[in-house]
Amino acid sequence: MTQPDPDFEALLVYLKEARGFDFTGYKRSSLMRRVERRMAQVPPSDYSEYLDYLQVHPDEFTALFNTILINVTGFFRDPDAWAALSHEVLPRLVDGHEGPLRVWSAGCASGEEAYTLAIVLAEAMGVERFRERVKIYATDVDEESLAHARQATYAERDLAHLEPELVERYFEPTGTRFTFRKDLRRSVIFGRNDLVQDAPISRIDLLVCRNALMYFNAETQTRILSRFHFALSPGGVLFLGKAEMLLSHANLFTPLDLKRRMFRKVSRPVLNGGVYLTEPPHTPPRTELFGLDRLRSEAFLASPVAQVVVTADGLVALTNRHAETLFGVSPRDIGRPFRDLDLSYRPVELRGYIEQAQVERRVARIDDVELVTAASEKQYLNIQIHPLVDSDAGLLGVVVIFQDMTASRRLQDELEHANRQLETAYEELQSTNEELETTNEELQSTVEELETTNEELQSTNEELETMNEELQSTNDELQSINDELRERTAELNDANTFMEAILTSLQAGVVVLDREMHILVWNRRSEDLWGLRPDEAVGQHFLNIDIGLSTDRLRPAIREVLTGRSEREAEEQSAVNRRGRTVDLRVVCSPLTSETSGVIGAILVMEVAGTANTAATGASALPSA
Repeated sequence: MTQPDPDFEALLVYLKEARGFDFTGYKRSSLMRRVERRMAQVPPSDYSEYLDYLQVHPDEFTALFNTILINVTGFFRDPDAWAALSHEVLPRLVDGHEGPLRVWSAGCASGEEAYTLAIVLAEAMGVERFRERVKIYATDVDEESLAHARQATYAERDLAHLEPELVERYFEPTGTRFTFRKDLRRSVIFGRNDLVQDAPISRIDLLVCRNALMYFNAETQTRILSRFHFALSPGGVLFLGKAEMLLSHANLFTPLDLKRRMFRKVSRPVLNGGVYLTEPPHTPPRTELFGLDRLRSEAFLASPVAQVVVTADGLVALTNRHAETLFGVSPRDIGRPFRDLDLSYRPVELRGYIEQAQVERRVARIDDVELVTAASEKQYLNIQIHPLVDSDAGLLGVVVIFQDMTASRRLQDELEHANRQLETAYEELQSTNEELETTNEELQSTVEELETTNEELQSTNEELETMNEELQSTNDELQSINDELRERTAELNDANTFMEAILTSLQAGVVVLDREMHILVWNRRSEDLWGLRPDEAVGQHFLNIDIGLSTDRLRPAIREVLTGRSEREAEEQSAVNRRGRTVDLRVVCSPLTSETSGVIGAILVMEVAGTANTAATGASALPSA
């Protein structure tokens, strides 16, 4: 990955702070390409200079945003995907839905996608049900595109991909353009929404966002998809563009039709099914019991765990049968000081632990105490000393509990023995395991390489789709320029045809000169008089052509007209043309003027004797430059 350009990042931060457009989540490659395209049309040559230029020229923001935001859209773009939505998804979505149907077109550009949704839903539900039940929310960050979308008016070429029946049913002719039906237009609501910064629209049943996510980086895509998941109702459908796969977001959406990029929302589990208990369960009334003191005494005596209760003064208060059997204590020991019993120091010194439990008021534990019984058998005990306190936190005494861990210890010894036996097998398996790990690592490396290749291909696909839309946008601009040039060319051809008709209709020879006396126009009558074709005369210096006319005699008159000292000069002379015929002429020289540049040339009208009136009338029809 390349390091980010700090000047470019500073430009993005300025756009966010100055105008509220956050482009920091966009892919840098396509974003830098669009900004550089705009920079090529203004003086600054680098990002820092362009930032200064934006601060000085606020109007530049509009041009920059129009360049960055590629508004490439159209009616029924990718017809196969729209057909699948219409025939496979919408019937199930509409038939099983009660109440209003809410649809969100995110990144709607100039509105074609939103009106396509309206057409598809009206076809699926019928026009009457559509007007009653459907609300389509169309959003974008480009206010200029939203203004165009609200007008709902499109040129004939914008509807070229629509079937004629749909155009007739859903559009009304308005001059040379077509307007979407007003009764259906009321169900489409346009508004500004930034997918990165603004809160999503909620309770959406169908969310359409086609070829918008591919402009964002992976982190921003994840954040936007999380908002889309929140916006959709349970079972809602997400319809994306052909460059967007959602392979890594299976926890949010499950594919309905992966090829055509349609997904269904995955509902997240809620504890207790979303129901939280606020009242405790009903407790049956307690029944008064009798004889509980004896019951408690018998339960204590019959406990399978040896227990001895010692008062706060250190006297033996209670012992159960298991303690009597295990340690040789008897009911006669009740009331004696605990320190006088062998149990107080054998098998372990207990007096210090009892004192510690009484002082600290917490349980004291002694683990793995070995006891040799009268039958010379070993037992292993865990001893717990619990302090006994009353409701006023006063110390009543302690209970010493002896837990027999012999069986557990025996199992532990058997486990250790089994573990030692397993060690040999483990060592034998270790080599095989290492070989398997090596193979696994190689497979893992291969999988990672494939995943990386897949991500690179996905990124390349998104980049190519972005460039395709940029090229399509440029092609639309070139198409508009070609249309304008075609109109200008037609106008120029009409003007040339009109001028040629005028010059051909004149009965006098007409020659138009520039300020250097080079011939610009040589009409048909001049060709008849002198036998010189227009392609031979045009571009030649008038005083250098040999046609039998004394051009030197005309030089003063032409100079007077070109310098602006005279507005009309006339000269009569006889000449012999190339055909050897003598012609009596009257040559009238007039200035060729322009409204902005003044005199830019001269017009020579050569009238043959006997046709003066006709020629003068024709010459007066020539327009000034």
